[in-house]
Amino acid sequence: MNLSQARWFKATASASSNGGCVEVADLETATGLRDSKTPEAGAHVVPRSVFASFLDDVRAGRYDR
Repeated sequence: MNLSQARWFKATASASSNGGCVEVADLETATGLRDSKTPEAGAHVVPRSVFASFLDDVRAGRYDR
């Protein structure tokens, strides 16, 4: 998938103080995720439904320690 025209947005929970720098792109039928510190390393691309399920799990606290 060609991501050269993707518009990347830094996640609101991403902060340089904790080392997390996640960027997200809306790719019509998919969602792109990448590390803003090393965008040349590539991106993970997942179907929107998969990303939506992940966000639901995050909101429900599934990954909380």
